[in-house]
Amino acid sequence: MSVDIQKLENVAVQVRRDIVRMVHACQSGHPGGSLGCTDFFVALYFHVLNHKAAFNMDGKGEDLFFLSNGHISPVWYSVLARSGYFETSELATFRKINSRVQGHPATHEHLPGIRIASGSLGQGLSVGIGAALSKKLNLDTSLVFTLHGDGELQEGQIWEAAMFAPHNKVDNLIATIDVNGQQIDGSTERVLSLGNLKAKWEAFGWDVLEMNGNDMQDIIRVLELAKSKAHKGRPIAILMQTNMGHGVDFMMGSHKWHGVAPNDDQLAAALLQLESTLEDY
Repeated sequence: MSVDIQKLENVAVQVRRDIVRMVHACQSGHPGGSLGCTDFFVALYFHVLNHKAAFNMDGKGEDLFFLSNGHISPVWYSVLARSGYFETSELATFRKINSRVQGHPATHEHLPGIRIASGSLGQGLSVGIGAALSKKLNLDTSLVFTLHGDGELQEGQIWEAAMFAPHNKVDNLIATIDVNGQQIDGSTERVLSLGNLKAKWEAFGWDVLEMNGNDMQDIIRVLELAKSKAHKGRPIAILMQTNMGHGVDFMMGSHKWHGVAPNDDQLAAALLQLESTLEDY
């Protein structure tokens, strides 16, 4: 399937506009990681993932995606809306009372595209493994994708799941880790060093790839490579280097924008940097 990189990049700019506007409107949320992972989400939902906006919870015959680091919900909501799961106008209700687009994804609001509640860190890989094993039992050859934060790897449950998947040959699973080096209290190196992540995941028995998560062409290349490695006996992990706050210069590379909303002037400055030909919600 051919890919229009420029079109994907244009969508990514608009998604970034959505993110800063959503977080600003309610003065709450997590813009940094959302902006950093925008290119990945756009590539996944607009090119890589075999999915249907006519949502059903089982997802039989289609690829599944689980967001483990649920606090970056703004980017996911924007991409779900812009790929047809629900109206983009609903993004204006982000974090408001009785909204389906809550601060962390949840299932009781029945928002299309959401299959698990997430945001309690460390659980998404276990869920992804369960979904992948279910697909194997049902002779469903489609894939399961998960996304995790690098700070999230400080949770022990991740490494229990990381041992389980290769032992049980869960080879229809592609887990991506957002390696931006930042978490809420500072750099991951200062809070709790993660060491050599490539060596760790390889030692656990995973097939490990690396990519630049802020380069659309490289994201497409590596995700397609990961898909080609599926069903060959080992789960696949992708170490995705990103820049927290990517696309907004005063947010880039700083843990301070992990969970802080821009004020009016900062929003205006951000939107000036994010010129889009698409329409705001």
